[in-house]
Amino acid sequence: MDLRFLLDTHIVIRWLTEPRKLNREQTRVLEDAERRGAPLAVSAISLLEIAALFGKDRLRGSMAEIFEKLDKGPLFVLLPITVEIAAEVATMGGALSGPADRAIVATARVHRLRLVTSDRRIVESKLVSVVE
Repeated sequence: MDLRFLLDTHIVIRWLTEPRKLNREQTRVLEDAERRGAPLAVSAISLLEIAALFGKDRLRGSMAEIFEKLDKGPLFVLLPITVEIAAEVATMGGALSGPADRAIVATARVHRLRLVTSDRRIVESKLVSVVE
């Protein structure tokens, strides 16, 4: 499997619900992966973040549709949180405060993936290679 990119949670949501909100480089990377049939990685913690956003009524649409695309769609590979990823979180110091952001960055580092994100804190942390 040729995994090259991990999608931050907000990128997953935008790609599946409002792709016009992605910037040019993010759109290029995602469309290129889709065209080549190259899978895009998503951290399991993103599922919890998406569920929490729906629970707060911060997202429109259907959570079930998003989860169906992530679970059954050929474009996505869900990566579990492993002991190695949890250990990697501990090595990152205090540059990121949120546990989900830390888990996503650690997942990208462990799997040696570029993270597609617009999160300025992650970009400025320089903890992982990004497509911003």
